[in-house]
Amino acid sequence: MRTRTGLCYPQTLQLSNMFSDTNNNKRHKRMPQNTSDFFELLPDDIVLSILGKLSSTATSPSDFISVLITCKRLNGLSLNSVVLSKASNKTLSVKAKNWCDSAHRFLKRCVDAGNIEACYTLGMIRFYCLQNRGSGASLMAKAAMKSHAPSLYSLAVIQFNGSGGTKNDKDLRAGVALCARAAFLGHIDGLRELGHCLQDGYGVKQNVIEGRRFLVQANARELAAVLSNGNNNKQPLLTWSVNPGSSQPPQLRVLAGAGSVSGSGCPLLSDFGCNVPVQETHPANRFMTEWFDIRGGFPGPGMRLCSNSGCGRPETRKHEFRRCSVCGVVNYCSRACQALDWKFRHKAECAPVERWLEEEEHIAGEGDGGVNVDEVVVLDS
Repeated sequence: MRTRTGLCYPQTLQLSNMFSDTNNNKRHKRMPQNTSDFFELLPDDIVLSILGKLSSTATSPSDFISVLITCKRLNGLSLNSVVLSKASNKTLSVKAKNWCDSAHRFLKRCVDAGNIEACYTLGMIRFYCLQNRGSGASLMAKAAMKSHAPSLYSLAVIQFNGSGGTKNDKDLRAGVALCARAAFLGHIDGLRELGHCLQDGYGVKQNVIEGRRFLVQANARELAAVLSNGNNNKQPLLTWSVNPGSSQPPQLRVLAGAGSVSGSGCPLLSDFGCNVPVQETHPANRFMTEWFDIRGGFPGPGMRLCSNSGCGRPETRKHEFRRCSVCGVVNYCSRACQALDWKFRHKAECAPVERWLEEEEHIAGEGDGGVNVDEVVVLDS
Protein backbone atom coordinates (compact mmCIF):
# COMPACT_ATOMS: atom_id res chain seq x y z
CA MET A 1 0.00 0.00 0.00
CA ARG A 2 1.39 3.37 -1.03
CA THR A 3 0.67 6.82 0.23
CA ARG A 4 1.99 10.22 -0.67
CA THR A 5 4.67 9.89 1.99
CA GLY A 6 5.75 6.43 0.86
CA LEU A 7 5.24 2.89 2.11
CA CYS A 8 3.01 2.15 5.09
CA TYR A 9 4.90 -0.98 6.16
CA PRO A 10 8.62 -0.47 5.38
CA GLN A 11 9.80 -3.18 7.80
CA THR A 12 7.53 -5.80 6.30
CA LEU A 13 8.66 -4.93 2.81
CA GLN A 14 12.30 -5.11 3.90
CA LEU A 15 11.81 -8.66 5.20
CA SER A 16 10.07 -9.69 1.99
CA ASN A 17 12.86 -8.22 -0.11
CA MET A 18 15.43 -10.28 1.81
CA PHE A 19 13.75 -13.44 0.51
CA SER A 20 13.16 -12.01 -2.98
CA ASP A 21 15.32 -13.31 -5.82
CA THR A 22 15.47 -9.95 -7.56
CA ASN A 23 16.70 -7.92 -4.59
CA ASN A 24 18.81 -10.64 -2.88
CA ASN A 25 22.11 -9.50 -4.37
CA LYS A 26 21.52 -5.87 -3.59
CA ARG A 27 20.67 -6.64 0.03
CA HIS A 28 23.82 -8.76 0.44
CA LYS A 29 25.91 -5.87 -0.76
CA ARG A 30 24.37 -3.50 1.75
CA MET A 31 24.46 -5.80 4.78
CA PRO A 32 28.20 -5.47 5.54
CA GLN A 33 27.72 -1.71 5.80
CA ASN A 34 25.21 -2.19 8.63
CA THR A 35 27.03 -5.07 10.38
CA SER A 36 29.05 -4.21 13.52
CA ASP A 37 32.35 -5.84 14.57
CA PHE A 38 31.40 -7.23 17.97
CA PHE A 39 35.08 -7.81 18.88
CA GLU A 40 35.76 -4.10 18.53
CA LEU A 41 32.87 -3.42 20.89
CA LEU A 42 34.49 -5.44 23.71
CA PRO A 43 36.10 -3.26 26.39
CA ASP A 44 39.87 -3.46 26.75
CA ASP A 45 39.54 -4.75 30.32
CA ILE A 46 37.73 -7.89 29.17
CA VAL A 47 40.23 -8.57 26.38
CA LEU A 48 43.15 -8.05 28.78
CA SER A 49 41.60 -10.50 31.23
CA ILE A 50 41.27 -13.13 28.49
CA LEU A 51 44.81 -12.55 27.26
CA GLY A 52 46.14 -12.74 30.82
CA LYS A 53 44.48 -16.10 31.27
CA LEU A 54 45.97 -17.28 27.99
CA SER A 55 49.51 -16.18 28.87
CA SER A 56 49.34 -17.93 32.24
CA THR A 57 48.05 -21.23 30.83
CA ALA A 58 49.80 -21.45 27.44
CA THR A 59 51.75 -24.68 26.94
CA SER A 60 54.28 -23.16 24.55
CA PRO A 61 55.37 -19.74 23.24
CA SER A 62 53.59 -20.40 19.93
CA ASP A 63 50.21 -20.41 21.71
CA PHE A 64 50.83 -16.84 22.79
CA ILE A 65 52.60 -15.63 19.64
CA SER A 66 49.72 -16.81 17.43
CA VAL A 67 47.53 -14.25 19.20
CA LEU A 68 50.07 -11.47 18.68
CA ILE A 69 49.94 -11.86 14.90
CA THR A 70 46.14 -12.06 14.69
CA CYS A 71 45.33 -8.37 14.46
CA LYS A 72 46.68 -4.98 15.42
CA ARG A 73 44.49 -4.63 18.49
CA LEU A 74 45.41 -8.03 19.93
CA ASN A 75 49.07 -7.33 19.24
CA GLY A 76 48.93 -4.14 21.23
CA LEU A 77 46.93 -5.55 24.14
CA SER A 78 49.00 -8.76 24.33
CA LEU A 79 52.09 -6.69 25.07
CA ASN A 80 50.35 -4.89 27.89
CA SER A 81 52.15 -5.16 31.24
CA VAL A 82 49.07 -6.76 32.82
CA VAL A 83 49.29 -9.66 30.35
CA LEU A 84 53.08 -10.03 30.36
CA SER A 85 53.23 -10.10 34.15
CA LYS A 86 51.11 -13.27 34.18
CA ALA A 87 53.06 -15.22 31.54
CA SER A 88 53.99 -18.72 32.73
CA ASN A 89 57.40 -20.37 32.41
CA LYS A 90 56.10 -22.42 29.47
CA THR A 91 55.06 -19.26 27.66
CA LEU A 92 58.60 -17.96 28.19
CA SER A 93 60.33 -21.23 27.23
CA VAL A 94 62.53 -19.94 24.41
CA LYS A 95 64.63 -22.57 22.64
CA ALA A 96 68.37 -22.05 22.57
CA LYS A 97 68.53 -22.46 18.77
CA ASN A 98 65.96 -19.66 18.40
CA TRP A 99 67.73 -17.24 20.75
CA CYS A 100 68.05 -13.76 19.26
CA ASP A 101 67.81 -10.10 20.19
CA SER A 102 64.03 -10.17 19.77
CA ALA A 103 63.69 -13.04 22.25
CA HIS A 104 65.99 -11.22 24.66
CA ARG A 105 63.93 -8.04 24.38
CA PHE A 106 60.69 -9.95 24.92
CA LEU A 107 61.99 -11.54 28.13
CA LYS A 108 63.29 -8.15 29.26
CA ARG A 109 59.88 -6.63 28.59
CA CYS A 110 58.29 -9.34 30.76
CA VAL A 111 60.83 -8.58 33.48
CA ASP A 112 59.93 -4.88 33.35
CA ALA A 113 56.26 -5.88 33.70
CA GLY A 114 57.08 -7.61 37.00
CA ASN A 115 57.00 -11.23 35.80
CA ILE A 116 58.87 -13.37 38.35
CA GLU A 117 59.34 -16.33 36.01
CA ALA A 118 60.90 -14.02 33.42
CA CYS A 119 63.30 -12.68 36.06
CA TYR A 120 64.43 -16.22 36.87
CA THR A 121 64.66 -17.45 33.26
CA LEU A 122 66.51 -14.40 31.96
CA GLY A 123 68.69 -14.35 35.09
CA MET A 124 69.80 -17.95 34.54
CA ILE A 125 70.47 -17.29 30.84
CA ARG A 126 72.52 -14.19 31.55
CA PHE A 127 74.47 -15.68 34.44
CA TYR A 128 75.41 -19.04 32.91
CA CYS A 129 75.03 -18.65 29.12
CA LEU A 130 75.79 -15.00 28.37
CA GLN A 131 78.30 -14.82 31.27
CA ASN A 132 76.80 -11.57 32.53
CA ARG A 133 77.16 -12.61 36.16
CA GLY A 134 76.12 -9.42 37.90
CA SER A 135 72.97 -8.81 35.87
CA GLY A 136 71.94 -12.47 36.02
CA ALA A 137 72.38 -12.71 39.78
CA SER A 138 70.47 -9.47 40.35
CA LEU A 139 67.52 -10.73 38.28
CA MET A 140 67.41 -13.98 40.28
CA ALA A 141 67.67 -11.97 43.50
CA LYS A 142 64.74 -9.83 42.34
CA ALA A 143 62.64 -12.97 41.92
CA ALA A 144 63.93 -14.45 45.19
CA MET A 145 62.79 -11.38 47.12
CA LYS A 146 59.28 -12.21 45.90
CA SER A 147 59.58 -15.76 47.31
CA HIS A 148 60.32 -17.49 44.02
CA ALA A 149 61.61 -20.88 45.20
CA PRO A 150 63.68 -21.86 42.10
CA SER A 151 65.51 -18.52 42.28
CA LEU A 152 66.29 -19.05 45.95
CA TYR A 153 67.68 -22.50 45.24
CA SER A 154 69.76 -21.29 42.27
CA LEU A 155 71.28 -18.53 44.38
CA ALA A 156 72.06 -21.16 47.02
CA VAL A 157 73.96 -23.24 44.46
CA ILE A 158 75.89 -20.13 43.43
CA GLN A 159 76.83 -19.49 47.06
CA PHE A 160 77.85 -23.10 47.68
CA ASN A 161 80.14 -23.14 44.64
CA GLY A 162 81.30 -19.53 44.57
CA SER A 163 80.10 -19.44 40.97
CA GLY A 164 81.32 -16.50 38.95
CA GLY A 165 84.19 -15.90 41.34
CA THR A 166 86.98 -17.78 43.07
CA LYS A 167 87.02 -20.63 45.55
CA ASN A 168 87.28 -18.11 48.38
CA ASP A 169 83.97 -16.55 47.33
CA LYS A 170 82.04 -19.53 48.67
CA ASP A 171 79.56 -18.72 51.42
CA LEU A 172 78.22 -21.99 52.83
CA ARG A 173 76.13 -20.35 55.56
CA ALA A 174 74.39 -18.12 53.01
CA GLY A 175 73.78 -21.15 50.80
CA VAL A 176 72.17 -23.06 53.66
CA ALA A 177 69.99 -20.08 54.54
CA LEU A 178 68.77 -19.74 50.95
CA CYS A 179 68.14 -23.50 50.77
CA ALA A 180 66.14 -23.32 54.00
CA ARG A 181 63.96 -20.58 52.55
CA ALA A 182 63.39 -22.55 49.33
CA ALA A 183 62.63 -25.67 51.38
CA PHE A 184 60.10 -23.72 53.45
CA LEU A 185 58.33 -22.84 50.18
CA GLY A 186 58.23 -26.54 49.26
CA HIS A 187 60.96 -26.60 46.60
CA ILE A 188 61.94 -30.26 46.16
CA ASP A 189 65.61 -29.70 45.28
CA GLY A 190 65.89 -27.20 48.12
CA LEU A 191 64.53 -29.77 50.55
CA ARG A 192 66.91 -32.42 49.26
CA GLU A 193 69.93 -30.10 49.33
CA LEU A 194 69.15 -28.95 52.87
CA GLY A 195 68.75 -32.55 53.97
CA HIS A 196 72.19 -33.52 52.67
CA CYS A 197 73.76 -30.43 54.23
CA LEU A 198 72.34 -31.40 57.61
CA GLN A 199 73.39 -35.03 57.22
CA ASP A 200 76.96 -34.08 56.24
CA GLY A 201 77.33 -31.01 58.45
CA TYR A 202 78.05 -28.91 55.35
CA GLY A 203 77.64 -25.22 56.17
CA VAL A 204 75.50 -26.06 59.20
CA LYS A 205 75.79 -28.05 62.39
CA GLN A 206 75.39 -31.75 61.63
CA ASN A 207 72.01 -33.26 62.44
CA VAL A 208 71.55 -36.62 60.73
CA ILE A 209 68.01 -37.21 61.97
CA GLU A 210 66.76 -33.80 60.87
CA GLY A 211 68.55 -34.15 57.53
CA ARG A 212 66.92 -37.51 56.96
CA ARG A 213 63.53 -35.98 57.69
CA PHE A 214 64.05 -33.33 54.98
CA LEU A 215 65.10 -36.01 52.47
CA VAL A 216 61.98 -38.05 53.14
CA GLN A 217 59.86 -34.92 52.86
CA ALA A 218 61.47 -34.07 49.49
CA ASN A 219 60.78 -37.57 48.21
CA ALA A 220 57.18 -37.47 49.40
CA ARG A 221 56.58 -34.10 47.75
CA GLU A 222 58.02 -35.37 44.48
CA LEU A 223 55.78 -38.42 44.56
CA ALA A 224 52.76 -36.21 45.31
CA ALA A 225 53.60 -33.99 42.34
CA VAL A 226 53.90 -36.99 40.02
CA LEU A 227 50.61 -38.47 41.20
CA SER A 228 48.87 -35.12 40.85
CA ASN A 229 49.98 -34.77 37.24
CA GLY A 230 49.10 -38.40 36.61
CA ASN A 231 45.56 -37.96 37.88
CA ASN A 232 45.06 -35.04 35.50
CA ASN A 233 46.41 -36.96 32.50
CA LYS A 234 44.84 -40.25 33.56
CA GLN A 235 48.06 -42.06 32.67
CA PRO A 236 50.24 -43.04 35.66
CA LEU A 237 48.86 -45.73 37.94
CA LEU A 238 50.15 -47.09 41.25
CA THR A 239 50.20 -50.85 41.65
CA TRP A 240 51.97 -53.40 43.80
CA SER A 241 54.24 -55.79 41.95
CA VAL A 242 56.10 -58.77 43.34
CA ASN A 243 59.50 -59.67 41.93
CA PRO A 244 59.39 -63.42 41.21
CA GLY A 245 62.04 -65.43 43.00
CA SER A 246 62.87 -62.62 45.40
CA SER A 247 62.48 -62.66 49.16
CA GLN A 248 61.99 -58.89 49.29
CA PRO A 249 58.52 -57.46 49.97
CA PRO A 250 56.44 -56.25 47.04
CA GLN A 251 57.38 -52.82 45.78
CA LEU A 252 55.19 -49.96 44.77
CA ARG A 253 55.80 -49.00 41.17
CA VAL A 254 54.52 -46.23 38.91
CA LEU A 255 53.01 -47.39 35.66
CA ALA A 256 52.31 -45.24 32.64
CA GLY A 257 49.41 -46.60 30.61
CA ALA A 258 49.88 -50.31 30.05
CA GLY A 259 53.69 -50.34 30.30
CA SER A 260 55.86 -50.07 33.38
CA VAL A 261 58.36 -47.22 33.55
CA SER A 262 60.44 -48.84 36.25
CA GLY A 263 63.36 -48.96 33.83
CA SER A 264 63.11 -45.30 32.86
CA GLY A 265 61.92 -43.95 36.17
CA CYS A 266 63.93 -42.32 38.91
CA PRO A 267 63.80 -44.41 42.12
CA LEU A 268 63.88 -41.52 44.57
CA LEU A 269 61.67 -43.26 47.09
CA SER A 270 63.85 -46.35 47.24
CA ASP A 271 63.38 -46.45 51.00
CA PHE A 272 59.71 -47.16 50.36
CA GLY A 273 60.22 -49.26 47.23
CA CYS A 274 58.72 -46.70 44.85
CA ASN A 275 59.97 -45.73 41.41
CA VAL A 276 59.08 -42.16 40.45
CA PRO A 277 59.23 -40.93 36.83
CA VAL A 278 61.65 -38.12 36.12
CA GLN A 279 60.08 -34.70 36.61
CA GLU A 280 59.74 -32.25 33.75
CA THR A 281 62.80 -30.04 33.39
CA HIS A 282 62.35 -26.33 33.99
CA PRO A 283 62.55 -24.32 30.73
CA ALA A 284 65.56 -22.35 32.04
CA ASN A 285 67.54 -25.55 32.70
CA ARG A 286 66.45 -27.00 29.36
CA PHE A 287 67.63 -23.82 27.62
CA MET A 288 71.08 -24.10 29.23
CA THR A 289 71.40 -27.76 28.26
CA GLU A 290 70.51 -26.95 24.63
CA TRP A 291 72.75 -23.87 24.64
CA PHE A 292 75.92 -25.75 25.57
CA ASP A 293 74.96 -28.79 23.52
CA ILE A 294 74.96 -26.59 20.42
CA ARG A 295 78.44 -25.41 21.43
CA GLY A 296 79.90 -28.88 21.80
CA GLY A 297 78.85 -29.68 25.36
CA PHE A 298 81.64 -27.71 27.07
CA PRO A 299 81.19 -24.25 28.62
CA GLY A 300 84.89 -23.45 28.23
CA PRO A 301 88.44 -24.87 28.26
CA GLY A 302 88.79 -27.33 31.13
CA MET A 303 85.22 -26.76 32.36
CA ARG A 304 82.29 -29.13 32.27
CA LEU A 305 78.54 -29.26 32.77
CA CYS A 306 76.73 -30.77 35.72
CA SER A 307 76.30 -34.47 34.99
CA ASN A 308 72.66 -34.42 36.07
CA SER A 309 70.83 -34.35 32.74
CA GLY A 310 68.04 -32.14 34.07
CA CYS A 311 70.34 -29.41 35.42
CA GLY A 312 72.38 -27.80 32.63
CA ARG A 313 74.52 -25.66 34.96
CA PRO A 314 78.12 -25.18 33.75
CA GLU A 315 81.28 -24.59 35.73
CA THR A 316 82.38 -20.96 35.82
CA ARG A 317 85.97 -21.96 36.72
CA LYS A 318 88.00 -25.15 36.64
CA HIS A 319 87.21 -27.80 39.27
CA GLU A 320 84.26 -25.79 40.58
CA PHE A 321 81.87 -28.75 40.84
CA ARG A 322 82.33 -31.87 42.94
CA ARG A 323 83.55 -34.96 41.14
CA CYS A 324 82.93 -38.59 41.89
CA SER A 325 86.02 -39.77 43.74
CA VAL A 326 85.56 -43.32 42.39
CA CYS A 327 85.44 -42.82 38.63
CA GLY A 328 86.19 -39.11 38.22
CA VAL A 329 84.01 -39.00 35.13
CA VAL A 330 80.95 -37.22 36.52
CA ASN A 331 80.69 -33.95 38.43
CA TYR A 332 77.80 -32.17 40.08
CA CYS A 333 76.88 -28.63 41.01
CA SER A 334 75.09 -29.73 44.19
CA ARG A 335 74.35 -32.66 46.45
CA ALA A 336 70.79 -32.72 45.17
CA CYS A 337 71.96 -33.27 41.58
CA GLN A 338 74.40 -35.91 42.81
CA ALA A 339 71.64 -37.81 44.60
CA LEU A 340 69.34 -37.68 41.58
CA ASP A 341 71.94 -38.79 39.06
CA TRP A 342 73.34 -41.51 41.36
CA LYS A 343 69.99 -43.22 41.78
CA PHE A 344 68.87 -42.63 38.19
CA ARG A 345 71.98 -43.40 36.15
CA HIS A 346 75.45 -43.26 37.68
CA LYS A 347 74.99 -46.05 40.20
CA ALA A 348 75.05 -48.61 37.38
CA GLU A 349 77.96 -46.95 35.53
CA CYS A 350 80.40 -45.94 38.26
CA ALA A 351 83.74 -47.79 38.07
CA PRO A 352 87.10 -46.97 39.75
CA VAL A 353 89.71 -45.11 37.73
CA GLU A 354 93.06 -45.17 39.57
CA ARG A 355 94.76 -42.79 37.15
CA TRP A 356 92.26 -40.03 37.83
CA LEU A 357 92.61 -40.52 41.57
CA GLU A 358 96.37 -40.05 41.36
CA GLU A 359 96.12 -36.94 39.18
CA GLU A 360 93.35 -35.23 41.11
CA GLU A 361 94.27 -36.27 44.63
CA HIS A 362 95.37 -32.77 45.58
CA ILE A 363 92.04 -31.31 44.42
CA ALA A 364 90.05 -33.76 46.52
CA GLY A 365 92.27 -32.96 49.50
CA GLU A 366 91.40 -29.27 49.16
CA GLY A 367 87.70 -30.14 49.23
CA ASP A 368 86.80 -28.16 46.10
CA GLY A 369 86.29 -30.96 43.64
CA GLY A 370 86.00 -34.35 45.27
CA VAL A 371 82.93 -36.28 46.27
CA ASN A 372 83.75 -38.96 48.78
CA VAL A 373 82.57 -42.40 47.76
CA ASP A 374 81.17 -42.87 51.26
CA GLU A 375 78.70 -40.08 50.56
CA VAL A 376 77.48 -41.94 47.49
CA VAL A 377 76.96 -45.09 49.49
CA VAL A 378 74.97 -43.16 52.09
CA LEU A 379 72.75 -41.67 49.36
CA ASP A 380 71.91 -45.15 48.20
CA SER A 381 70.55 -46.28 51.55
